Amino acid sequence: MRRVSLLVLLLCGGARAAGTYFPSAPATTWRYSSGETQLIGQPTVVRGVSVTPTAHQIDGRTVSEDLLEYRGGGVYLRGVRIGKQVIWYDPALTVYPSSPLTLGQRWESVSGSLKLSSRVMGNEPLSLGAGNFNTLLIRSDVTAGKTVSTQYSYFVPGLGVVRYQTAGGQVVDLLK
Repeated sequence: MRRVSLLVLLLCGGARAAGTYFPSAPATTWRYSSGETQLIGQPTVVRGVSVTPTAHQIDGRTVSEDLLEYRGGGVYLRGVRIGKQVIWYDPALTVYPSSPLTLGQRWESVSGSLKLSSRVMGNEPLSLGAGNFNTLLIRSDVTAGKTVSTQYSYFVPGLGVVRYQTAGGQVVDLLK
């Protein structure tokens, strides 16, 4: 169950891939209405793989880091670091396939007992405190054993996730 929570945390916040379609520059930050700030770190090597850590911070304290691999225009979750512990995914989970994302597009990946299935459901205009956006609505289902957790993210190419709805129904908006 802990792995499902970690993966949902990644999907909620805005995973990123290389290039301009998915922001990936170190020091890029997002602040959300939940009190979470996400911060892209400097690329590093973990278990022989070049990854870029994305910190999830609450009150300036890092609670976890997503270890993202950028290749072929897509973004892949290689692992999650909590403190000194790393949960490694082999094979990596596909968070976003190669860009650009298109309406109706589906992708799926499996790593151990986790399965991630996502689909671009459509376009959704949003007016938030951070601005007005034309988003891609993405549904993601995370399956661990018999437990399925569904969440929705509102993605803006070149910016990232501007809103997400957790499996519990909480709506979280980008503030800055």
